[in-house]
Amino acid sequence: MRDWKSVRAHFVGIGGAGMSGIARIMSKRGAIVSGSDLHESSATSSLREVGIPVSIGHFSENIAECNLIIRSAAIPESNIEIQEGIKRGISILSRASALAELILGKRSVAVAGTHGKTTTTSMLTVALQHCGLDPSFAIGATMKNSATNAHQGSGDIFVVEADESDGSLVLYKPFGAIITNIELDHVDNFDSLHSVDDIFERFANTVAPGGFLVLCIDDPGVCRLIEKLKGCAEFTLLTYGSEASADYRIDRVVIDGQKVSARITQKGRVLGILELAVPGRHNLWNAVAALAAGIELGANPAEMLAGLAQFSGARRRFEVKGVAQGVTVIDDYGHHPTEIAVTIATARTLVEAGRVLVIFQPHRYTRTKVFVNEFATALSQADHTFLLEIYPAGEKPIPGVDSSLIQTRMPLNKAEYEPSMISIIDKVASFARAGDIIITMGAGDVTNLGKIILNTIEEKSMDRE
Repeated sequence: MRDWKSVRAHFVGIGGAGMSGIARIMSKRGAIVSGSDLHESSATSSLREVGIPVSIGHFSENIAECNLIIRSAAIPESNIEIQEGIKRGISILSRASALAELILGKRSVAVAGTHGKTTTTSMLTVALQHCGLDPSFAIGATMKNSATNAHQGSGDIFVVEADESDGSLVLYKPFGAIITNIELDHVDNFDSLHSVDDIFERFANTVAPGGFLVLCIDDPGVCRLIEKLKGCAEFTLLTYGSEASADYRIDRVVIDGQKVSARITQKGRVLGILELAVPGRHNLWNAVAALAAGIELGANPAEMLAGLAQFSGARRRFEVKGVAQGVTVIDDYGHHPTEIAVTIATARTLVEAGRVLVIFQPHRYTRTKVFVNEFATALSQADHTFLLEIYPAGEKPIPGVDSSLIQTRMPLNKAEYEPSMISIIDKVASFARAGDIIITMGAGDVTNLGKIILNTIEEKSMDRE
């Protein structure tokens, strides 16, 4: 293992959620850490507060004294700092490779899946903390419970969110793992569902001999994986879900506004009632995945259940931004049709007599092109959808692909295409009425609209008075 006290590490793209968390942990391990990013953000400000210098803008002199460079997946090889590092022969690691080094020697748990991995990782972390185990963790979003996304714990457990988007999850080689579900996504890197299945199979086979893998038996993609692993895995396979054959079975589900609950049995033995303070039937499944992993790590089941009940959510995962004139504004990271459908369904359980209004910003041209029909179907479950232009995330435009493609496949008067954020803010603020829920949805900068919408609704109310 690397002697971190001898490391001078520079993070290129340090403001990203994953990068900033790893920088914090590496600094706690004794490394001298610096970083650069194109823009100021809450992440860069918080890093400076803990003594990590951050430069805004990329310049060759930023890496003057470093002996290790950590590169965000969003940073191209042509970046001036990366080129300077190559010229000087400095070792350059990807974010995932750096994290893989940090978890060496720990009882690591990697949480993967097309959907739900951020929430599940956060739930497992909060529950283990409640059990007094103080795990290290690195998560792709800030947890509300602790207002951070990373921590160097005093215990021997390290919980990480494993992102499949670029295939880097195969680097972690964890002691234990969770796979919540498997669907086609990240079509810029995966050309078929078969290729997605393959990367998750490769990930599963990196689990350490004698370790464990927790799998959702209700998911068709996971069931395909289970068939491939049966009889050949050198680790314990544990399933969860509503099926009678699940090792951890979920039944007697109750959805009551913001709260959801279910009875949990372990191989026929009742563990207790799981109660969550976050809405959504899907979160019960995420929580049971966390419960199973915690028990495998030696945590007390009753204490895990109590810890899960304290989970208050993660940033951008059905996050309530506020209420103005009876209109609730929620921000959500959903950018895949399945995630959109689940988020809208969750909002339906809360809206009562009001309407569900969605402001959706598609993420990437490739994803929009492949899933245009599925986006239209999912968004049609809302009462009305305002479609922003596609957030490119570094992709070049594809001729003929824009958000209006989604609108043309939705019922008349259910959606409108408006590429201007300023116009959409005014439109939705005028359209909304007391009792409605507005969801700003997508993985891009649509997240910035929530507070502005709330203020605009209040201003319009004052104008009417």
